[in-house]
Amino acid sequence: MKVSIGKLTLAVFVGAFALGTPPAFAAGQNLIFKIPLVKIPVNIENQPISVTAWGVIAMVKAEPGQNVFRLELVADLSDLQQNITQVLRSQLDRSDRCGERIAIQNATLTPFAPASVVVARLHFERWTCVKVFGKERPNKLVGGNGTIEVKLTPAVEEDSTLRLVPEIGRIDAEGPLGELLRSGSIGAALREKITKALLSAMQKGTNFKATLPPVAQEYAMIKNAQFQDGGSGNLTVVLEGEIRISNEQIKLLANQLKERLASQGGPPQ
Repeated sequence: MKVSIGKLTLAVFVGAFALGTPPAFAAGQNLIFKIPLVKIPVNIENQPISVTAWGVIAMVKAEPGQNVFRLELVADLSDLQQNITQVLRSQLDRSDRCGERIAIQNATLTPFAPASVVVARLHFERWTCVKVFGKERPNKLVGGNGTIEVKLTPAVEEDSTLRLVPEIGRIDAEGPLGELLRSGSIGAALREKITKALLSAMQKGTNFKATLPPVAQEYAMIKNAQFQDGGSGNLTVVLEGEIRISNEQIKLLANQLKERLASQGGPPQ
């Protein structure tokens, strides 16, 4: 669902309030606010990335003492896409002399609306150590290259908490590694770490305290979430929900958005 901004600007709305015009009279039920761009730093296992978020708040119903607004938040996760290999390496690479050795060779993150898909290519070895004449000698038990595909679909809990539902897709692996990816600890660890990395970026990039004006934060609820192609294969996550606030709070919302725009050095786009 996309919200059309049209020609209504925040300046027009603020002017209507300055004249004492009630919001329903000033703009009917087409009152629209733009949430300006904000860059949010995210650190995932010591791998820094940034998420750019923006949004729209549009009135859908005016009631005595309360107004219902449709909320749409969009977060650009393209920086996570560009760094997904390093993010997974920082979480999954290991080199135990007498245990498991995992090396993520390459990873991709692509939109597959309403989901996203991570494809990770890795090299895996399992070693054991035996004592020979009092000295430990490592012995390789299994090793090979493999590819695992994980599909991640967003979901929203009743309290607006975001989560991701992972689903293992195609697995291409040499020898015993295939079974370890399908039903063993390696596949489970990959699924968990991939889900954790993407969920962390989603949650921090759409956090109400980072994206919404203070007056709207407490009253915002998320009802739906989905991944989309933001253009040229860039991954975005779109959250849809609502905000219920009074006329007085609408005035405060307008002022807070005006102050944010002024601090960024520009008028509404």
